[in-house]
Amino acid sequence: MDTTTPAFDPVKFKAATRAQWESAAEAWNRWGPFIGRWLAPATEAMLDMAHIVPGSQVLDVAAGAGEQTLAAARRVGPQGRVLATDISPAILDYAQQAARGAGLRNVETRELDGERHDVLDEAAFDAVISRVGLIYFPDQQGALRGLHRCLKPGGRISVVVYSIPEHNCFFSIPVNIIRRRAKLPPPLPGQPGPFSLGADGVLAATLARAGFRDAQVRCIASPVRLPSAAECVRFERESFGALHQMMAALSAAERDETWQEIETELRRFEGPAGFSGPCEMLVGAASK
Repeated sequence: MDTTTPAFDPVKFKAATRAQWESAAEAWNRWGPFIGRWLAPATEAMLDMAHIVPGSQVLDVAAGAGEQTLAAARRVGPQGRVLATDISPAILDYAQQAARGAGLRNVETRELDGERHDVLDEAAFDAVISRVGLIYFPDQQGALRGLHRCLKPGGRISVVVYSIPEHNCFFSIPVNIIRRRAKLPPPLPGQPGPFSLGADGVLAATLARAGFRDAQVRCIASPVRLPSAAECVRFERESFGALHQMMAALSAAERDETWQEIETELRRFEGPAGFSGPCEMLVGAASK
């Protein structure tokens, strides 16, 4: 009997990721105002630590629907520009629409695999940012080396990632429940995921291995505040395509039961002021 652990397939993983975000694009955009409030402290820290100022040329990687893209565009002003890239063209359409609606003419979008920024001009950007994107790249080192190449000498990279599962129960509880119910094996060696850069020292070391220097990491409390646990489940059910992918083998009834269990478990974080789901982000930054 062959008990060899199957190899992680990055090609299939990225194809599934693209499909997930194509499907979740509308919901992620619809939840945009909430996401902006939720991640505002981490986003501001990311922009600060990237040293984004008027006139900066900024690359936003895995930009999604572009809420943080617009924040960067407002900082750089009319003399700067922001290029927003993502693997999903559907979600980038929302980013472009949002920029136009905000009257921001300094935003461009381009469909691009996060590991293929080597196709962009060398030393073209003052800053690279990525909010909750790097954790899902199969080849994080390859991606970071490509981004290092895109930066001008002395340019800055700043990324936002989740810390450890124990500090992100709003997300880790659903993941654990789904994994158990769907009888999924543990993540394969080298497989990316939400907590892949969250352990102590890992993010700084990852940046350093890619050639960046003087890495700094800040921890930002980012509780998920909503009226109820049920509303948190609605947010995750509508917007987190990866959770649906994990439940693909379950029947419709089993999926409903799984969401019900998740809601029951998340109710422990309800109080008089509503739901406050534990979430902690790390903001890492370094220089070329």
